[in-house]
Amino acid sequence: MRYHMRREDKEFKDPEKLRRVLREAKHVTVAMCRDNEPYLVSLNHGYDEENGCLYFHCASEGKKLDYMRANPVVWGQALLDHGFFAAPDDCRQNFVSVMFRGQVSFVEDLNEKRHAFLVTNRHLGAPSEGLRRVLDDNLARTTVGKISLEYFSGKKSKEVEL
Repeated sequence: MRYHMRREDKEFKDPEKLRRVLREAKHVTVAMCRDNEPYLVSLNHGYDEENGCLYFHCASEGKKLDYMRANPVVWGQALLDHGFFAAPDDCRQNFVSVMFRGQVSFVEDLNEKRHAFLVTNRHLGAPSEGLRRVLDDNLARTTVGKISLEYFSGKKSKEVEL
């Protein structure tokens, strides 16, 4: 069941603007659930626009992985903080956010893992020096997750232009 946004004046639906937020946000927060117990974590990620997914890498064990393996459906949020709008009679936070629903899977194919790291490094603006050596030495044993995006919606302050 989809809910409508209560503040329709803040909603934006333009697919390019939704993708822009995912391109610009350096971190996403992902909510997951296992056995009726929620869990929330922030991730750095790489947005692969062409394949409609977010990649992330992490340790090979832990709470996040236990939750994602038990229930691969996640909800997430990408947020761009534009600071405060201040006027003599007003003060409010300016923001742009994209909420998304997706399915988590784990990448085993070494070529896709390499692609995921390149996408993530490019997205985060990380230095590429040494990446080849790190990937060559650690790629096979690194856990790479993929969130295939199924739905997104956007909300923003009226003062923010996209």
